[in-house]
This record gives sequence, structure tokens and C-alpha cells, in this order.
Amino acid sequence: MTLTLPKIAETGNSVPLTITVDSPMTPADHVLRMHVFVPGNPEPVASTYHLGVRAGRAQISTQIRLARTQTILALAEMSDGSVRSDAASIVV
Repeated sequence: MTLTLPKIAETGNSVPLTITVDSPMTPADHVLRMHVFVPGNPEPVASTYHLGVRAGRAQISTQIRLARTQTILALAEMSDGSVRSDAASIVV
């Protein structure tokens, strides 16, 4: 699993974010959900994405708002019950 975002953001109003999970996305092995947590924001749960086998690829690209410099955490819930995670720090 890879969480990609810039190291430094000029402003926290709109920060690009990409989450990629290496998964074959087959019925036996696929990503169920991806979560983005931003603990330094007033609302720490930034987003939750529900995926299925028909998604074809486990990748989400979006933009988030950040209140301050912090570490972002991404989690992926897999169909076998395991959880993968990645974190990245950003200076706002």
C-alpha cells in the first residue's frame, strides 16, 4: 500500500492525495474499503471509500483540506480480513 502526497503544501485548502493498494482485485483477494485519517483536523476521518471486485484497480486520487502540519494515515481493509496501512507527513 502506498500513500502519496506532497512533502510541503503552500496552503492546506486543497492538497492532492493518492492511495494505491497492490491487489489483484479478484473475488478471492480484493480491497473492501480504504480510509483516510487526518488527526490534526477538527474531523479526523477525512474519507472512506468502498471498493469491490469490479473496481479493477485499488487506487483513489482526491484532494483534502488540512488544518495544519501533520501526519496522514491511510488504511485498506482487505477481503481476507487483514488491514494494510501507510502514513505520510506533510508541512502546511
